[in-house]
Amino acid sequence: MGVVLHTHLDEVSKILTPKLNDGAYPCLILNADYQPLSYYPLSLWSWQDAIKAVCLERVNVVDFYAKTIRSAHSEMLLPSVLALKDFVPQNRSPAFTRFNLFLRDGFQCAYCGCENELTFDHVIPRRLGGVTSWQNIVAACSPCNFKKGGRSLKEARMILQHKPFQPSMHALQAQGRKFPPGHLHETWLDYLYWDIELERE
Repeated sequence: MGVVLHTHLDEVSKILTPKLNDGAYPCLILNADYQPLSYYPLSLWSWQDAIKAVCLERVNVVDFYAKTIRSAHSEMLLPSVLALKDFVPQNRSPAFTRFNLFLRDGFQCAYCGCENELTFDHVIPRRLGGVTSWQNIVAACSPCNFKKGGRSLKEARMILQHKPFQPSMHALQAQGRKFPPGHLHETWLDYLYWDIELERE
């Protein structure tokens, strides 16, 4: 694993190592139960935020990059995986946002399955008393949204592939596992649950 030498917060801004690019060495953040806080987007912190959390003793360091940063008086390996010391409950209701709506519907149009030009649609139009809620909004591509307009499904002769519903945080987490990011550091893989092909020995 390596040894982390204690450093002070005021030294974080005085790193002597050549400046790292923004987005370099992201750190996977796990809950206190060693499950990711979020799968999609994956719960990542910048290396700067990761170091500050270590210095404030709010996290446990689980794994490291093979990269050392130095200040005037100390040095430490950059953490690649951190676990929160305090558990963050995941049973709260998810926020009703465009992103979470798209995630619930798998980033596909609920009418034709298209993944392009996504917007959202009121299944029961507002002119017919439809409200803006989890149970009445679905992801829809622009062509299907335009085709349906302010009409009911029957009037537009369109069929929903699935019925809209209010998801739980666990349901969104499960859905998020279907969308692994392009970059997965090797130290993260033991804590993520995607169908990733293992390397042959």
